[in-house]
Amino acid sequence: MNKFETMCETYKHKQNVSKCISVILYDLIIRSIYHDDSKLKNPEIDIFTEYTSKLTNSTYGSDEYNQFLKEMKVALDSHYANNSHHPEYYNNGIKDMTLVDLIEMICDWKAATMRHNDGDIYKSIEFNQKRFGYSDELKQIFINTIDSYF
Repeated sequence: MNKFETMCETYKHKQNVSKCISVILYDLIIRSIYHDDSKLKNPEIDIFTEYTSKLTNSTYGSDEYNQFLKEMKVALDSHYANNSHHPEYYNNGIKDMTLVDLIEMICDWKAATMRHNDGDIYKSIEFNQKRFGYSDELKQIFINTIDSYF
């Protein structure tokens, strides 16, 4: 192979990578537009209307927070059943998720910490490792992502 052929092959490879990234990017853009739309209709909207301010003033993972989640079960069951960025959507939890699901999930976690008075994404990542049973490697990837983008 000569230099020109190598350059042509490299440009073809770059185009193919770009196409693959574009497929994922398109999905992420669509997800960003429709994220949590199920919260805008019942049974979710009525329950989330009652509990959003309560959750904002509670500490993620606390006994009070967990009690609110129990009281919100109907809305949460609906929400998890309709939103693949939650591990509860899948039979095998986080193990069944795609990288795109994980990206939406970590963005959702970050945004959730921004609405809690004492929100801390690093504490959430630590707490959720126990909750969802993900590896230390995935935990570190989440931390790296937060450090790099937020």
